[in-house]
Amino acid sequence: MIGWLGDGYNWVLDYHYDWVKAVHVMFVFFWIAGLFALPRYLIYMHSTKPGSLEETQWTSRCNRLRHIILTPALIVSWIFGLSLAFHLGFSGNTWLHAKIGVVALLSIYHMWMVSLGKKMSRGQRPVAEKTLRFANEAPALATIAIVIFVIVKPQF
Repeated sequence: MIGWLGDGYNWVLDYHYDWVKAVHVMFVFFWIAGLFALPRYLIYMHSTKPGSLEETQWTSRCNRLRHIILTPALIVSWIFGLSLAFHLGFSGNTWLHAKIGVVALLSIYHMWMVSLGKKMSRGQRPVAEKTLRFANEAPALATIAIVIFVIVKPQF
């Protein structure tokens, strides 16, 4: 079977599939951990006075989290995850479609949180603290759904 990047690509993934999957899972862990931390950081930043030293410190923490963990983990998770998905094939794997849909929503959530962090670092408070507390649950719910899709593989 010739894969989306040619026959040689499938051969490489055939022999290194477990390694690709291991790297994918590791970076998904890093990404989800960052997604648990970022809203919590924003909750703490929310109560600080705009322009204060404390707000500056939370801004610095958010930026480091974003640059060192969140964005690189998002990119690696998508690259390795799509490689696995193309290798597996999409036909008949409705669980895979559902998983990718949840991951896409999680990526949008990621972008929303990053956007909120940037606005808050400029002294804005675009959402209530309570909204951030509710939003903090999204990564947990997404993780539950993704694990069920990957382990149980329900067919719709």
